Amino acid sequence: MSPRYVPWPDYSPGGPIAVEGGIKARSKRGPIGEQWWSRRFIGVLESWGMSGRLQRGRSYARRGQVLEFELTTGKVTARVQGSRPQPYKVAITVLPLTAAQWRHVESRLGAQALFRARLLAGEMPAEIEQVFADAGTPLFPRSARDLDMRCNCPDWEVPCKHLAAVCYVLAEAFDTDPFAMLAWRGKSRETLLAALRGQVAAASAGRGTAVARPGATGDTPALAALADVTAPPLAQSLADFWSPGVSQARLRALPPSPVTPPDLMLRLGAPPAIEVRGQSLPDILTPAYARFPESERQPPGQ
Repeated sequence: MSPRYVPWPDYSPGGPIAVEGGIKARSKRGPIGEQWWSRRFIGVLESWGMSGRLQRGRSYARRGQVLEFELTTGKVTARVQGSRPQPYKVAITVLPLTAAQWRHVESRLGAQALFRARLLAGEMPAEIEQVFADAGTPLFPRSARDLDMRCNCPDWEVPCKHLAAVCYVLAEAFDTDPFAMLAWRGKSRETLLAALRGQVAAASAGRGTAVARPGATGDTPALAALADVTAPPLAQSLADFWSPGVSQARLRALPPSPVTPPDLMLRLGAPPAIEVRGQSLPDILTPAYARFPESERQPPGQ
């Protein structure tokens, strides 16, 4: 009878070597992932039969065994401390979108004022999954073949506990910044938002509308995106004016919108080329905008 392969375990009687200053998962119990997109990412991995393997890395993530973590376009690299003195090197690469697919995604996102406004506010609309699907590529990897997961530990199983720990840290990175998920698929926040603003500017110019220049007075293209809501004339909409455009079942299925950040107006426009004592104007104004909600909660006279 041929011998059965048994993975070389990466543990000692005392478990992994404890480290200080590692990246600890914020979740202390239960599922990891607060927003719908991070929960969806973990759910996709578990749907591939990785549930048991991911659980072994969850404790690693919560103990802070991930020492370094870097997310770049299309790739995540990390170092994870196991039971051996030398930390293991981990790399997770995702299948990127083609240039044509990204053009389709940008066109669909730019055509919807609501999508543009929510993205500029740092939110990720749930409908964005359908936008990516229409472009011929799902937002999340379709199968394990869309991911290249590598770790230099002696365990041949994929994902090993070190890879699984990095997956959880990645999910919480998506929680912190949903644009990190799009950057992982090949498009940085700055590049995507610039493309969306460019579409609004081009559309406004095509209609003969004056487009504001950065630093000039008046609406910027990003602010124009909020008002650029395409709809039929009111006279043609009287019959169904009071009818909801979305079914109640669909509304109930949509996730709640995150709280609008107080500095939303600063994010919408292109930053003016103005510096005060070496600081940009948005950097100076952001703390003031953050204090506005606090002043509204205080009783008068305090």
